[in-house]
Amino acid sequence: MAKILVYALLFVCLVVAVRASIKGLRNLPPYVGSLGRSWYIGFRVICGAILVFLIMPILVIIPLSFNSEPYFTYPMPGFSLRWYEDFFVGEQSKVWHLAIKNSVIVAIFATLIATALGTIAAVGLSNARLPGKTFLMGLLISPMIVPLVITAVGMYFFYSLIGFTPRQLSEIWSGLHLLPVILAHAALGTPFVVITVTATLVGFDQSLTRASASLGADGLRTFFKVTVPLVLPGMISGALFAFITSFDEVVVVLFLAGIEEYTIPRRMFAGIREQISPTILAVATILVLLSILLLTALELLRRRNERMRGMTPA
Repeated sequence: MAKILVYALLFVCLVVAVRASIKGLRNLPPYVGSLGRSWYIGFRVICGAILVFLIMPILVIIPLSFNSEPYFTYPMPGFSLRWYEDFFVGEQSKVWHLAIKNSVIVAIFATLIATALGTIAAVGLSNARLPGKTFLMGLLISPMIVPLVITAVGMYFFYSLIGFTPRQLSEIWSGLHLLPVILAHAALGTPFVVITVTATLVGFDQSLTRASASLGADGLRTFFKVTVPLVLPGMISGALFAFITSFDEVVVVLFLAGIEEYTIPRRMFAGIREQISPTILAVATILVLLSILLLTALELLRRRNERMRGMTPA
């Protein structure tokens, strides 16, 4: 049954790619010959096949999460919701719920910090007269380029050097035990906000800020009343990327979190190493669906931003 579902998915993706290509042929210029039309269809079919190849390992876990037996093999003996039940109300549900709570707390606060810092940095980088603009931009997006292991090790030694470990922070106040992870994830999410807000500021009319200043508004009021509303779609897009980055990150958590502090990715990683259970597949399926919803919202925001800027017809 599972193989039939996989083959059916491949067939559906192939049909969609072919239909989209044939439909797009109508928009080709009349001077395009048969070779150009063949390449037009073939290129899109190849791209569709590559896309299916990349996402198939992710989609395979979805039917496995409904397996009635605790095995990761095909064919499945039957379908069951027992692993979703184990996640929501089972014996291990409290462990998973605590991990969700930690992940949400870390992701929300890291996103807020990253959005604020990234927006301010992007607005500053939009100034053409800023000295060292290229160097600063490279420095801000470096967390996207440097391997996570190097970043995590560097943050671990830095926090240990200044006495910023979860145990030391918990002695001050128990609510601070996640602060190192929050700050680290904020640093990882800031480049996404910088890039998206910078892209939004490309068509920004600087005469609007000058007009606001000429009407008596100070810099802070101009920023919140003029600049922020115009770059808000870029801020939201960057915030979604920062949230997803924080919610799915595990390497930094392994280095900076305390022994008893688990996020969803760390709990899944520990479950794979210590006790393999299909409940992990149920959690992974839920995370995939959550990512799809967030990316859909991101695409809708992008299209809305293009319509507002007159780049696409309303």
